[in-house]
Amino acid sequence: MTTFTLLRITLSTAALCAGFTLVAVAADPALTIYNQNFAVVRETLPLDLNAGSNTVRFSGATAHLEPDSVILRDPTGKRALVILEQNYRADPISQELLLNLYEGKTIDFVVHSQDGSTRTVSGKIVRSGYVPHYQAMARYGSQYQNGQMAAAGGGNGQPIIEVNGKLQFSLPGEPVFPALGDDTILKPALDWIIHSGVAAKFDAELSYVTGGMTWNADYNVVAPETGDLLDLVGWVTLDNQSGKQFDHAHIKLMAGDVNKVREQGFGLSGRDAASLGMVYGGAPPPEVTERSFEDYHLYSLPLSTTLHDRETKQVEFLRGSGISSKRLYIYDGVVVDRNMYRNQDVRQQAQYGTESNPHVWVMREFVNSEANHLGMPLPKGRVRFYRRDQDGQLEFTGENEIDHTPKDETVRVYTGNAFDIAGERKQTHYQVQMQYPNGWADESFEIKLRNHKKETTTVRIVEHLYRWYNWVITQESDSHHQTDSRTIEYEVTLEPNQEKVVTYTAHYTW
Repeated sequence: MTTFTLLRITLSTAALCAGFTLVAVAADPALTIYNQNFAVVRETLPLDLNAGSNTVRFSGATAHLEPDSVILRDPTGKRALVILEQNYRADPISQELLLNLYEGKTIDFVVHSQDGSTRTVSGKIVRSGYVPHYQAMARYGSQYQNGQMAAAGGGNGQPIIEVNGKLQFSLPGEPVFPALGDDTILKPALDWIIHSGVAAKFDAELSYVTGGMTWNADYNVVAPETGDLLDLVGWVTLDNQSGKQFDHAHIKLMAGDVNKVREQGFGLSGRDAASLGMVYGGAPPPEVTERSFEDYHLYSLPLSTTLHDRETKQVEFLRGSGISSKRLYIYDGVVVDRNMYRNQDVRQQAQYGTESNPHVWVMREFVNSEANHLGMPLPKGRVRFYRRDQDGQLEFTGENEIDHTPKDETVRVYTGNAFDIAGERKQTHYQVQMQYPNGWADESFEIKLRNHKKETTTVRIVEHLYRWYNWVITQESDSHHQTDSRTIEYEVTLEPNQEKVVTYTAHYTW
């Protein structure tokens, strides 16, 4: 038998009859969306208050509002609102909820036959199968959750209906419910009891924190057929899963790691813009603006936009052309657990750090500066790299993620492993004297690099001195560069089909 999910209900003006003053949004909403899965919503509410207590209902809240974050105020500061009581209702009417409200009662069901005819049967709702309070389950723990599931018959959402003295585990047809009661809502709502000393009519500002919204950045980077001048396009992706649609919203995006307790434009050439789908004529379009705010960065979208519920929207926020970059080949040949660096036991394990990584990493780096045609703080996100082939088509060459990158800092991204360059790292000597004090260890390595490319290539060898903090290089075939207290680097240039060997000995003391 077919189970119908349509609702047949009669709407009423029950809320008005119950004494609530319904308020509507009079101005475009404003959103500040954080890339940590929450947002701050600001809306304008026209209030018409009488002297004394007033009951007000706002039915445009999100389904993931944090009730204790709500602020209702007069933005002009002329009136002090005294809120005696606030209630947040997030159980809007649905078929499942109505079945739950009518448990133990008999209602009509419309049965549709295959020939198009209909008939009505009466059925008693023994169990609705509705599982309410999912948010409360997360707050109150497993015992509460088990109780809720048991009350709903195991939480499988399966109703039990009694028809003609017999039980069935499905709806006999389309349920027909009586008119809504005074205490039912169609959307999540905020109810207030507001005290006003005098009659007042003004536009109040409502703001609150809500879950169910986030944003992230994505970058597409294109390199020409030859050379290392890049074109970069940055996009922001907005995701709205809040349960509410925001019409003509003014949107800001907050970038940075905000602590929360949890339960400018650069033109491309015509050919380059066409290849990225960004051709436009006439005056340039409005651009995303950026400014510092506290210790974070705010990005403001230039135009208001409608953000539908369960919608993902993308907006371009950055362009850069002629960006100077470097392609780096990095050989980090050691394969170790870096968390063991501070463990003295590594000195006793002669084989620790001797497993060799055969891959040479391909890295791309560029400076995020105005001189390099960028200079906007870059929010964290995914970077995709493309290079034009001889036929002009774009070919994908790798991707990775970057963290929040301030202006004038260097962006360095791993894009993959080099196909035609191989590395090999081998321990050639290890001797340790474990006495304390005056303990010491000597360790020697041989690093081989082979270039099978048709052009000369420079590879940066990275070596980690993980045995102890105090060390000195006593022998080496090439001069090293120290990058931090426990890391050195060698830069090796390889001709086509050349093999190069680098050796060194480190002496540790403790």
